[in-house]
Amino acid sequence: MKTKKFYKQLYFQVIIAIIAGILLGHFYPELGEKMKPVGDGFIKLVKMIIAPVIFITLTLGIAHMTDLKKVGKIALKAMIYFLTFSTLALIIGLIVGNIVQPGAGLNIDPATLSGDVSEYQQKAHDTTVTGFITNIIPQTLFSPLVGENILQVLLVAILMGVALVLTKEKSQKITDFLQDLSTPIFKIVHILMKLAPIGAFGAMAFTIGKYGLSSVLNLIFLVGTFYITSFLFVVLVLGALAWYNGFNIFKLIIYLKEEILLVLGTSSSESALPGIMEKLEKAGCSKTIVGLVVPTGYSFNLDGTNIYMTLASLFIAQALNIHLPLEKQLILLLVAMLSSKGAAGVTGAGFITLAATLAVVPEIPIAGMTLILGIDKFMSECRALTNVIGNSVATVVVANWEKQLDKEQLHYCLNHPNKIESKLEV
Repeated sequence: MKTKKFYKQLYFQVIIAIIAGILLGHFYPELGEKMKPVGDGFIKLVKMIIAPVIFITLTLGIAHMTDLKKVGKIALKAMIYFLTFSTLALIIGLIVGNIVQPGAGLNIDPATLSGDVSEYQQKAHDTTVTGFITNIIPQTLFSPLVGENILQVLLVAILMGVALVLTKEKSQKITDFLQDLSTPIFKIVHILMKLAPIGAFGAMAFTIGKYGLSSVLNLIFLVGTFYITSFLFVVLVLGALAWYNGFNIFKLIIYLKEEILLVLGTSSSESALPGIMEKLEKAGCSKTIVGLVVPTGYSFNLDGTNIYMTLASLFIAQALNIHLPLEKQLILLLVAMLSSKGAAGVTGAGFITLAATLAVVPEIPIAGMTLILGIDKFMSECRALTNVIGNSVATVVVANWEKQLDKEQLHYCLNHPNKIESKLEV
């Protein structure tokens, strides 16, 4: 199959849209702010299809398995992976924060802090472990399919998949129906992705128009430190893991370039979820692995968010001249580890988990969050990018561990990314 000309490829169109959005927001900020509904509208369209995509992919993946013990084994390995690398990301953020000290020298008096972070404090207060667990259970069997809680969709999909396996002889027609339904569902995904440049343009124009490029300059050191740390985490930590499992991290990123650019443009990792799932399945990962690991990772494997939490906490402490001894930093690490899981599935989880973490560490005043409130939008892009790449690597790695990865297909896809994109759009 011929590769499409570069100007017809989605990634090129998204790049042009992002640049156009930045220019509009910078030179015509008022008009840029008015583009907010364009970006929000696109993200809502994508969210509309996320629940059906996860439900069908995971349900069919389990339904096609004969050994249900394997499903539990996959889930256990995935959670061990998530816990290990999420903790590693927190530790890296802590180490970098201590070495670079991005907040040192600002000498800000805590009494002079102003700004409203009450909204995040309230959300953080409402995010308890008990509330998190009970929130996984939906009101009805089908209500998750019309909601936004990914974990509820996962629960219902797993139950349905298991039920289809246990009643295989009588429920084969249901399995066949879901298999047939998956074709038009993914066609809808392809149709929506054609609107990606418009969504990226609107989201970027609003961000630059409202916050301005100048708002990032006064805290450029923190933003730069976070971006560089996340980049090194992806290249060195995830890159080494990818190499050990037989694939190249850079080739995987190029293969997923459309989805990654979409995340960059919209600052929303959810906007790329349907495309990521389809591409990873196309790259040789089994439907069960993709259906289970990718959506679960969106809630539990937040590498970028974890780097941000410890780094931002130390930045605030340093900016306010608050000394945190090692034992306090370890407490901060443990609290961040728990709060990041407690806010799983919550919109804007990055800033909310930071509020939840600071609320338990009395040495750092929660009002210090106002120091980074203005630049959080710029940091959220990096958080989302790192999270998406981390979840993609996790899916391939778990598939390889479980011997449910077609390595020949994986290498073909990674070496011919544009051909695969053309095939997916047919």
